[in-house]
Formats: sequence, structure tokens, C-alpha cells
Amino acid sequence: MSEQFDIKICCMGAGYVGGPTMAVIAAKCPRVKVTVVDISTKQIGAWNSDELPIYEPGLDELVKSVRGKNLFFSTDVEGGIIEADIIFVSVNTPTKTTGIGAGRAANIKNCELCARKIAEVAKGDKIVVEKSTVPVRTAESIKIVLASSQYNFQVLSNPEFLAEGTAVSDLLFPSRVLIGGEQTPAGLAAIAKLVSVYAQWVPNERIITTNLWSSELSKLVANAFLAQRVSSINSITALCEQTDADVDEIARAIGSDHRIGNKFLKASVGFGGSCFQKDILNLVYICESFGLPEVAEYWHQVVKMNDYQKRRFASKMVARMLNTVTGKKIAIFGFAFKKDTGDTRETASAFVVRDLLEERAICHVYDPKVTRETMLEEFHYTLNINHKTNPDLDSLVITSPSVLESVTGAHAIAVLTEWDEFVTLDYEEIFKVMSKPAFIFDGRNILPHAKLRQIGFEVYAIGKPSVSKA
Repeated sequence: MSEQFDIKICCMGAGYVGGPTMAVIAAKCPRVKVTVVDISTKQIGAWNSDELPIYEPGLDELVKSVRGKNLFFSTDVEGGIIEADIIFVSVNTPTKTTGIGAGRAANIKNCELCARKIAEVAKGDKIVVEKSTVPVRTAESIKIVLASSQYNFQVLSNPEFLAEGTAVSDLLFPSRVLIGGEQTPAGLAAIAKLVSVYAQWVPNERIITTNLWSSELSKLVANAFLAQRVSSINSITALCEQTDADVDEIARAIGSDHRIGNKFLKASVGFGGSCFQKDILNLVYICESFGLPEVAEYWHQVVKMNDYQKRRFASKMVARMLNTVTGKKIAIFGFAFKKDTGDTRETASAFVVRDLLEERAICHVYDPKVTRETMLEEFHYTLNINHKTNPDLDSLVITSPSVLESVTGAHAIAVLTEWDEFVTLDYEEIFKVMSKPAFIFDGRNILPHAKLRQIGFEVYAIGKPSVSKA
């Protein structure tokens, strides 16, 4: 059986990055055996079931096409390590909550634990690949741990550049694959071996090889630049609202300049997700650690602007709704941090709901892909909102199974995730079942605002001119 495979890969970590990445490698490389291992029996059980643990368009079909052929999910971590030629480390690296660098530095404990397990059980030389987003020079720490073994290890950096909601497409048709390694004969040989895997479907001109440190830092800088663009356009929304300029018209005007481009210029209630804030704060901490306070503060401002935008949106809701939302039902359209994913990590929706909770509003949340369990986990993990800190949580945050249930009797709708279905709803019927005056707060600027006003809604949209009633 083993003779049919040229290379055997083990991926430590069955999360948002590891699962989809390994599924695509397996699908594109039939002579590569891919085993995804994790200590979570629940997570591995889900990957082996008909209900995958994460939602991504196209992922379900992809996994089922290769699972049991050359893609396997297992809790046998040691067995996966022993068998593998290449080991990907794809585990969570959250921002530290305590100790040195708390609130900014990345916690690489999980990466170190993986390295220790590899050193402990490996029975031969291996290539170890950092897939997790890590601080620059993390590979040095991993090499120190691996040095305790009698075997030789080459450590490579191969950061992911996936956008949730398009992860499968991003993997199948990547803009680039970045591989960093030591510029030694052994290091270059390891790079070449990993390149040979990706080259089975990625054009050579899109595979970039660098030294280790450039690869590690490139990931942080890429996310920082993308988040910077979001905060830049969002900062202009506040000015637009004061001057009656239209942020979408401004975005179109500046985006037409080829030097700027039109990507990531869509104004919103704020960015979310597991990467942007974490990676920027990590970059801030690294700059501070190297004695670069001006550089650190420059990038920290991106996060501060994002926090400001979320607070500003919630404050606008209260101000527009006659300066009080206490006891009022508010329909929350969307809890995922973006459409086409069930991921709620650092979602702007959670922060807006938190601010509304403090005003004692009653929030009815509808999201087509987010479960109540996932929503409550995000509240607890990111904002320390739980039944202990907020005994009235179940009566103030209600999960609605349908749009109709969420809006019936509601005083307002807050669009916080840009799900396509929210654009095509029958807002005339929705208006009929809402309390009056009925407000819509479009945090994604996706709705037909003029039409909604004709129906009778009071509409607030981010960065849009105010509309006076005749």
C-alpha cells in the first residue's frame, strides 16, 4: 500500500488552515499521502463525518472526493509523525492574554509543543513546515527544540494566504506560494522537495522561495497592509457623514488609480477574523521589542481605527433610535465575520452586540451558518461575555432560526455580515411586521437604501450622505 505514494505528509492541526490546505494537496497530488492529525477526537470525528467542522464553499465535495484514498484524518499523532517525510505545523497561535507581551505578542506555545512531540517520536530525518502564522524568527525556536533529537530536521516557512469564504479557490488558484528556508545545501534541498509538491498544480512563476525570516515576516506584513486599507477607507466614512460625501463614490474614484487599485476599499462596520488584528498586534509587539516605537504606533493605529469604527456604529444606532435602545428588539443580520463562512472569530458583530447589551437592548441574531454554541463561544473567548458575567444573556441575546422571526416586532435591523440573502429579502413585508418607526443600519452598505426609504424605513448607512425628509 505504501509503495503507491512518493511522499507522505502529516499535518498537525485540523483547523481552518490545515484541513482545507491538506484536502487540496491530496486532490492535486494523488501520489502524496496526506494525514491530518489532531488531539481533538471531536474535530477529527467531524472531518470523518458528513458534517465537516468548518464551512467553505466547495470544501465538502473536495474532502469527500479524496478522503480514504490519499487523505486521512486521525488522532494518532505519533503514527502520523513517524510515517511522514514532511510535517506541517498548522496550529493556533493566539494573542497572549497574560505575561510578557500580553494583548499583542503571539503565543507560540502550540508550535513549540508540536516541535517537542516531533523530536520525541520521530524515527528519521524530517522536513518541518511552519504553516501557522508566527512571529519572525520562530523557526529558530523550533530548530532549538528539534536539536534535542538524534535526527536531522530542516525547518521551512510556508505561510498561508487564504481568505475565508474563498479558501478552496485560493488554494486551487493561488496568487503565490511562499516557501522560506535556510540558504544551505540541506535547506535548499528541503525547499525543492516542498516546491515539487506545489508544482503539481501551481505554475512555477507563482512559487516564491526566500530565506526563512523573509517568509515569516511577509505573512504578518501582508495582513497588516490589507487591514490598513480597510481602516483607511473606514476612517474616511466618519468624514463623509459630516460632509455629505459618499464613501462608495470616493472608493471608486481613488480605486480607479492603478497605483492604488480597487481591492479592500469597501467601507464597513470593521474587519474581523482570526488573522488581521492578531497579526498586526504581533507586528506591533515585534517592532516594540526591537526598539522601533514609531513603527509600532503606526501599525497599532490600524487596530485603533477598527475599534473606533465598531464603537461608532453602535453609538450611531443608539443616537438615531431616539437616544435609547433599552428594552427594544433589534434584529442582527449576520454574526460571521464575513459572508460564506461560519467563522466568528473577532467578528465585528460581537462588538456591536456587546455595546447594545450594555444599553440593555434585546438582540435577535440571525445567521445562516453560525450556531448559537459558536456565537456564545466567541462572546466568552473574545469579550468575556457569558452567563456568569451577564446572567441575563439568554434573554438579551436570542438566536433566531429565520429572518422573519428576527424582525417581527423589531424596532431596528443591523446588517453586520454581507450575506447575499440579505440583499434579496422582501423588505416591504419585513417593514409590515416591524415596530414603527422602523430603522435599518447597514453596516456593509449592501442594501438598496433609496428603495428602503420609499418603503418607510429610517436608513443609516456607513459613510453615506444624510437624507432629509421633505
